[in-house]
Amino acid sequence: MEWIQSLNSAIDYIEEHLFTDLSCEDIAEHIYSSTFHFQRVFSLLTGMTVGEYIRHRRLSLAGQELIMSQTKVINIALKYGYNTPESFTKAFSRFHGITPNQAKKEGSNLKSFNRLLIKVILEGGNIMDYKIVKRQEYTIIAKTRYFTSENSSEEIPKFWSEYFADGSHETVCGMLGICEQEKAGCKEFRYGIGCECSNNDKIPNGFEKLTIPAHTWAVFKCVGPMPYTIQNTWKRIYSEWLPQSEYELIPDYDIELYTDGNNQSKDYLSEIWIPVKKK
Repeated sequence: MEWIQSLNSAIDYIEEHLFTDLSCEDIAEHIYSSTFHFQRVFSLLTGMTVGEYIRHRRLSLAGQELIMSQTKVINIALKYGYNTPESFTKAFSRFHGITPNQAKKEGSNLKSFNRLLIKVILEGGNIMDYKIVKRQEYTIIAKTRYFTSENSSEEIPKFWSEYFADGSHETVCGMLGICEQEKAGCKEFRYGIGCECSNNDKIPNGFEKLTIPAHTWAVFKCVGPMPYTIQNTWKRIYSEWLPQSEYELIPDYDIELYTDGNNQSKDYLSEIWIPVKKK
C-alpha cells in the first residue's frame, strides 16, 4: 500500500502549496520518490498528469474566488500562477467555458474540481500472469527520443506511427519499447523503439545501442488489443501487484515487448518487463 499512502501525501503537499511555484521535482522529493515514477504512478492511477491536476485545482479555486470576492482578475491571475491576464483568461475559458469577467456576473455557471483522495477498493480476485526472470546484461539497437511526462501519452504513440511510416521498422524491427527513467536534474526521459542485437552488429544511421543491465525482472503477460491491454496492465501492476508483492521497482529501464500479429486481436500477445528486487 506504500504507493497509495505516498500519493495521498503528495496530494496533501500539492494542496498546501497550490499558490507557490510548485514543481513535480518538489513533490516527488517530498515523498522520497524519483520524479519519473511519481509522475507515472500518478497518471496511471488518476487518469491525468500531475500538471493537469494542479491546473484544474487552481482554476477551480480561481473560479470560486472570482464569484465570492471583488478581487481584480489580474490579481487572481497572479495568485494562481499566471503571469498575464491573457494567459489566465485563455486557461480559465478552456476549463470553465466562460471568461473570468463573465464569471463575475451573477448566475454564471462554473466547473468545480475537488481535491483527490486515493483509496484502494478491494474487488474479486483477478489473475495476473507474471514470472520472475534473472537476465544478464544485453544490448538493444533502438531509435530514441526524449519525452516529458506531460506529453508522453500523446507523443510516444506518434513516435511509433512515425517509426513504421518512415520505414525504420524495415531497418530495425520495432518489437521493443524501451523506457529509461529520467536522470537526476533532467525533466525528460528517453524512450526507444528497436530490438535486441549482438555487440558486433553495426548501428544503422539514426539508431544507437543501449546496454540493458543485468537485473531480476518481473515479466507480465498481456493478452488483448493494443493499446488498452498494455495500459491496463501497467495500471494493475502499480495498483494491485506492487502494493502486495514482495518485490519493489528498481529505477532503471523498463521494457514492453510486442509480438508479430494483429495487435487489435483479442488474442494478441505482449509483455511488460520491469526490473525488481526483493523488499
